[in-house]
Amino acid sequence: VQLQASGGGLVQAGGSLRLSCAASGRTFSPYAMGWFRQAPGKEREFVAAINWSGGSTYYADSVKGRFSISRDDAKSTVYLQMNSLKPEDTAVYYCAAHSGLGSYYDISRYDYWGQGTLVTVSS
Repeated sequence: VQLQASGGGLVQAGGSLRLSCAASGRTFSPYAMGWFRQAPGKEREFVAAINWSGGSTYYADSVKGRFSISRDDAKSTVYLQMNSLKPEDTAVYYCAAHSGLGSYYDISRYDYWGQGTLVTVSS
């Protein structure tokens, strides 16, 4: 499956952005999906995940209550709504499709990755 992330940009602290990740190439609906981010000089880290049905969501503690993940299987798209953004949220954000095995928090359990979209939060 091919993934295309979009929606990044420059926003002031306290602002909002919505990231989108469009899938193509294979049936989207069986995949659990995740968002990760990588700040300069840091390792890529888990942000959020949603199971195949959309009925369960998972968040990193650092974004809980501020970010929301959702999916629209009719559009083969997963979204990440980011509110109350902070400068420490600045990173390249990546979407990924989960293998179906193992923890949603484990980066090694994701088989397919998008190219990333840059989010910059100014103070």
